Amino acid sequence: MSDKIPADKQKGAHEESENTTDKNATPKNDKKPTETSPVTESIEEKAVEEIEVNHEDVPHEEDEEEVQSSDDIEDEDDEEVDKKEKEYDYSDLSETQLLTTFRDLVKNKEIPAIKDATHALRMEFNKRMEEDLHEQKEAFLAEGGNIIDFHHTTPAKKEFNSILFDYREKRNNYYKNLKRDLQANLKKREAIIEELKGLLNVEENINTTYQHFKKLQEQWHTAGPIPRDAYNLTWNTYRHHVENFYDFLHLNREFRDLDFKHNLEQKLKLIARAEELAQQDYSHKTFRELQMLHKMWKEDVGPVAKEYRDDIWDKFSEATKEIHQKRQDYLKHEDEILEANYEQKVLIIEEIKKLSENTKPNHNAWQQAIKKVQKQRDKFFEIGRVPRTKNRETWSAFKDVTRSFNRTKNAFYKDQKTEQYKNLEKKQELVKIAEEHKDSDDFDTVTPLMKRIQADWKKIGHVPRKQSDKIWKEFKDACNHYFNRLFADRDKASEEELENFQKKEDLLSTIENLELSGDKEADMKLLTGYMDTWHEIGRVPRNKMQIDKKFNKVLDGVFKKLKVSKTDAELLKYNNRLHSLATQNNKEKLKNEHFFISKKIDETKDSIRQLENNLGFFQNADENNPLFREVVENINTQKEKLKVWEGKLEQIKDIRDY
Repeated sequence: MSDKIPADKQKGAHEESENTTDKNATPKNDKKPTETSPVTESIEEKAVEEIEVNHEDVPHEEDEEEVQSSDDIEDEDDEEVDKKEKEYDYSDLSETQLLTTFRDLVKNKEIPAIKDATHALRMEFNKRMEEDLHEQKEAFLAEGGNIIDFHHTTPAKKEFNSILFDYREKRNNYYKNLKRDLQANLKKREAIIEELKGLLNVEENINTTYQHFKKLQEQWHTAGPIPRDAYNLTWNTYRHHVENFYDFLHLNREFRDLDFKHNLEQKLKLIARAEELAQQDYSHKTFRELQMLHKMWKEDVGPVAKEYRDDIWDKFSEATKEIHQKRQDYLKHEDEILEANYEQKVLIIEEIKKLSENTKPNHNAWQQAIKKVQKQRDKFFEIGRVPRTKNRETWSAFKDVTRSFNRTKNAFYKDQKTEQYKNLEKKQELVKIAEEHKDSDDFDTVTPLMKRIQADWKKIGHVPRKQSDKIWKEFKDACNHYFNRLFADRDKASEEELENFQKKEDLLSTIENLELSGDKEADMKLLTGYMDTWHEIGRVPRNKMQIDKKFNKVLDGVFKKLKVSKTDAELLKYNNRLHSLATQNNKEKLKNEHFFISKKIDETKDSIRQLENNLGFFQNADENNPLFREVVENINTQKEKLKVWEGKLEQIKDIRDY
């Protein structure tokens, strides 16, 4: 069966997956600023940062992202938020009581239960610390102290930060585990769907298949919550295959009709309860219960007969719409809307303040911050009015934080300008070196120098934009001029090199047409003589060096005919390669090759030691044990490789000593 939901069933799937907080049914400002959101979290984080000014930072890893499950409540009403704000009023507690309360919460409560309380505690403690800091600073200055020398910290700050560190660890672990559990539950539900799909192809008694189906339904109901963003798709897919199974049961209508009848009775009860709620005055409790009814409709109660599906869904939707309308009317109060606007603007002010204080000192970070501030400014003016009593306060705070951001930004770019002119001087010095050496013929000395100044150029930071393109062009042109001359010199073929190439081509043709005598010793002696001749011929033009690869390929064919071992053949070819490097007089390549071979020997020895240690696990094992034999074979293979590497090392030592 296809996983895709057929077009004729998409309507029903969409209707039954309708969310009780659909954006078309709820005002945009339905979501209260006091709810936890990314912006609110930025206030929480900022509060902590303000506490930690001028004293030891709280060490912590990056905070784990909050995860939402399919069981989470989507919204809160004002009455619920007001209740929380009153419950978490810590203004009457002493500093010691604040610390004790925070410590007890972190130690004894779960993260969801202490999230709002923690925020309130942090804000209250931050307020106390700021007041204390201000008092201490004023006293210090009154006594004639210099502001530069002022430093203030308290044991309470350190203790609060210690508790906060524990809270963050606990919070991160909680969301990490929640994310893992939600994903595991999603895998369970996906497995149930796959098993459900397979019921249509099982060749067994229909009674057995039906019992299997009921068992899968029970597993689905107890599978637990999944990530919210996967909920609708997963549920619609499950519902689709459940309906397919019921269609499959037309072979035994007794089971299908019995289930349809039961499901219809249950859904009629849900409709009746929704209609009762629609007749009541709206309250947060009403909305919560409506969400629960929709969850039961979707997850706990199966499908009904096709002739009833549209009718009962229409009745349920109608009751839902009535409740949503009452909810909209409830929210349409001027004071609440203005207060919501005020809270949103406070969040924007805090976000701009955070950007001003926490932007990293580099150009890209500040450009991103400028864009973010502009978006926040636009959003500020789009939000609308705030309560008249808070209008002046809000506007002044917005102007102050915007000015502060611009001052910090301008100070950064002023420092950057100074640094850029220093960088310009450094790059001008490199241009001077490149210009002085671009026409040099001492390639062996100048080439490393030119490569070094190119590397130095990359390490130097930005220069003023007006000079950037110009100085780069000067440097690039000087370097290109030198390296073009270098490559032209290397690629220019001398008469001698061309003659060498022709000699090697003739010798290669001779070897290709070589007829072996059958006397391996004599043939090897002849072949070795050819290899010596090849080395003695000398260098060929740079653009003709591919002939060495052809030579090695031909040698492979002859070695194979002579049944020369792979080890011996490899060493003979390697000797040929070393002689080629030697004829090029490339000491640097020979040095690098020496280092590479030595490193490979060490690595191979380490591998052998590790494998031999592994044999200790097989002290009493049978020699025919597959794992034992595999380890032994690996050891032998590594030892063969070691012989080859050591042989190559001896050869390169001889070449370099010579």
